[in-house]
Amino acid sequence: MSRHQRALHRRAMKIGPLDVTKVGVSRFDLRDPYHMALTASWPAFTLAVLVLYTAINVMFATLYAAVPGAIGNARPGSILDGFFFSMETLATVGYGQMYPATTYGHIVSVAEIMSGMAFTAIVTGLIFVRFSRPRAKILYADHIVITPYNGLPTLMVRIGNGRMSMLTNLNVRVSALIREHSSEGHRMRRINELALVRSNVPMFALTMTMMHRIDETSPLYGHTAHSLLDGDVRLFVSVEAQDSAINAMVHDIRAYVARDVRFGMKYSDAVVVDADGRTLADLTRISLIEPDGTEMAGEMPELRAVQ
Repeated sequence: MSRHQRALHRRAMKIGPLDVTKVGVSRFDLRDPYHMALTASWPAFTLAVLVLYTAINVMFATLYAAVPGAIGNARPGSILDGFFFSMETLATVGYGQMYPATTYGHIVSVAEIMSGMAFTAIVTGLIFVRFSRPRAKILYADHIVITPYNGLPTLMVRIGNGRMSMLTNLNVRVSALIREHSSEGHRMRRINELALVRSNVPMFALTMTMMHRIDETSPLYGHTAHSLLDGDVRLFVSVEAQDSAINAMVHDIRAYVARDVRFGMKYSDAVVVDADGRTLADLTRISLIEPDGTEMAGEMPELRAVQ
């Protein structure tokens, strides 16, 4: 393996729900620190802030210690005293026990105060953006089911609103990543959108089951459970809605692999009406499935054709 190939290999990365490896790009691009700061995990972000904060104080402590007498009441050449004075200056605390005693010390202190103000403003802004980003709390069933509905095999996926607030203008799209062969013998993977019986609802408070009829126009027509596995077919459910509590659009996506598809099964009831006429939604049951009682349920899934 050449040096260039090894470098590309080291830059391999996972891409969200696609679960693929992307080669030739870097996970961390120093030319775009804002994106790095927002996409890093909270532990990584916190560690980076602490490391950068410590590095700034060590740098200024070294500058103070480089010229003895720059800090009043500090031991000559003491980096430790310079470090503590740097932390007090960077935080604009200024206890007064140590203070800039020379012109050089004042110049370094002014530079550090300006750096501290900029550092605090940047970190505060990043923390605010990380906290304020709207996030959807969409619950997904663990499995997609395929069961007859109105005489046609129908793919169904159930989602639930995991927040107490109402979501409005819900839009759902279901796509399938299917391997195809061209007439010239080329193999490729193409994302096919699966038409839904209904993809948009004005209000989303409890649960919703998205349905795709598998007829002659469906990209899944003629597949079996075995062919789905053999072709490594993957399904993606993307959700977009308006969160009325924060008045912002929220987005989410969930990926399913072929082994997550259950033939001849249906979702168990998750929403019921109690004796007082009140609607009760038990979102802990969102993934519960049961046999649908049709022929499809009695056959081996890998032998059942979707047709």
